[in-house]
Parts: sequence; structure tokens; C-alpha cells
Amino acid sequence: MDYTALAVDLLDKMQSLRKVEPHKHINEALHGEMFVLLYIAFRGGDVLPGEISHEMEVSSARVAAALNGLEGKGLITRRTDSSDRRKVLVGVTEEGRDFAEKQYRAMLEKAAELLSMLGERDAVEYVRITGRLAENILTQGETPPCCN
Repeated sequence: MDYTALAVDLLDKMQSLRKVEPHKHINEALHGEMFVLLYIAFRGGDVLPGEISHEMEVSSARVAAALNGLEGKGLITRRTDSSDRRKVLVGVTEEGRDFAEKQYRAMLEKAAELLSMLGERDAVEYVRITGRLAENILTQGETPPCCN
């Protein structure tokens, strides 16, 4: 099988999919401020900015910018850790939690909308294949040999 030709076709289709509203909504929720807010809200407690940076695989400066934006909107709080004053703990406000839950529900609705376009059989198969790909990549370590 010519996997290169198939990859060209896949990349072309992925590019087209990026323009579709439900996919755009989901993609935006998995990046930037929204990702940070969802991460904090669903962790169930305060988090360190370094944890967010590690999870997102971005610089601490990028996380700081997202935190500044979220704090300015009243969605998160930052405070000094009482047991180690060098650490800053980030928590979610009630407004932030409500907003995060609303956005998460919207993201689920958009994902369900996309999956419903495939029909039951193809939707189940798509999720299975995506899971298999993720599992294969994760078992090879953080960066698979193909992507170094």
C-alpha cells in the first residue's frame, strides 16, 4: 500500500475539516485559554502553572499569557502557596467553573453532531481507529520515532 499517497489524501481532508464550524469549535476548545480553563476546572483543585505548561506542551510564557487573560475575565484566581511562597496556585472561580462546564457541554454536542454525520457504524469505527492510533503513539513514548 502507498501510505504516502494516502497521507496526502488524509492531510487534504483534515485541512477541509478545519473549516467546518463544529470542528473549529472543538479545536478552539482544545487550545489556548479554553484548554487552560477546562484543565483547571476539571482538575478539582488548584494547579501549578508548570503543570499546565507540561500538559499543553507550551512555554511558561504562553501559559502566563492565557492565565492573565482568564484572570482578567474573572474566570480564574491566582494565589501564593502558603506552604511554599515561591509557588503560585491557580484555581477556578465559580463563574469560571460554570463557563467551563457550558463550553465542555457545547464541545460534546459539536462532537456528537460530527459523529452523527457518519452514522452509527462509521462513528464507532472512527472512534475505535482514533483510539488505536493514540494508543500506538503513546506506547512508543512521548515522541514516536516517526515524528522526531
